[in-house]
Amino acid sequence: MSITNTDQSTDLTRGCWDPCLISGCNLRAFDAGFLGDLSPEDDFRLMVFIRRFEEALLRLFQEGHVNGTTHTCIGQEYVPVSLMPLLQTGDFIFSNHRGHGHYLARFLDPEGLMCEILGREGAVCQGVGGSQHIRRDRYFSTGVQGESVPVAVGAALGLKRSGAKHIALTFIGDGTWGEGSVYEALNMASLWSVPLVIVCENNGIAQTTPINVNMAGSIASRAAAFDVTFVRVEHQRITEIRSQLSEALEGVRQTGRPLVIEMMTQRLASHSKGDDTRDESEIIRMKSRDWFEQIDGITMERRAKIDHDVLHAIDSLVECVLAREASSWKGRS
Repeated sequence: MSITNTDQSTDLTRGCWDPCLISGCNLRAFDAGFLGDLSPEDDFRLMVFIRRFEEALLRLFQEGHVNGTTHTCIGQEYVPVSLMPLLQTGDFIFSNHRGHGHYLARFLDPEGLMCEILGREGAVCQGVGGSQHIRRDRYFSTGVQGESVPVAVGAALGLKRSGAKHIALTFIGDGTWGEGSVYEALNMASLWSVPLVIVCENNGIAQTTPINVNMAGSIASRAAAFDVTFVRVEHQRITEIRSQLSEALEGVRQTGRPLVIEMMTQRLASHSKGDDTRDESEIIRMKSRDWFEQIDGITMERRAKIDHDVLHAIDSLVECVLAREASSWKGRS
């Protein structure tokens, strides 16, 4: 894999939406190096935008506008919002099937993503990637469990050989630890001392199978078996998460050694569209712990105003995207 940064699209204003409705016109603050500029409102607005985007996709699927499948990150939005400001432009990001929040937190580009998922003109990958298979600059996603981890090791090796102080970060779920490729990749990453970061979003359930019946031992012990540094995050407080992880990520940049981060989180929606076998009482308990109910530093009135503005922006985005022509794979044979 070449580590050349091929910029496919950096225009964040294709015409269907106002970027200020995501970031409060504070787009620069989400870039690495401007972390101190972020306010609780900036983070809250982006998390709400991701959630309402995902809910809109579920409605669009029910209405027959989405082909194939789609997996939402409802409940887990704070994970990418916490992490993305800690990353640099030269870092590789490898996402997975539940990756809409990763993309939106990285690029603040709901229009390009929604056009991609709905197969309309303006799509970030001309409509051929859909919900799960996205490529933009150094961002890649795949729907194949465990596939991204060995590829990320290769990217990390390329970064090491180039001398760049960048990292290759890959998102996986707890169920992906059942894939042998993850262990082969960890073995190589440790042996070769490459700047790989595995972020495991542990929502406690692999599709419909709870973790207590599909995983023996722990993720920490798996990392230790390969002499890989391990960090666990057990809460949803964004400022504290960034404080906890910034030093760990900087350590990867400076030492070139791999890192595993376990983010204890919860998935409030079904695995994909409607395949949730969990008891309703469990869902209610999780919703009571949702970040939306616990975020500090924003009044209830202000939260309601932000949510109202975001819902309006999402409705306008959907209307605009649905009015577009079907995307075409330009320049391809």
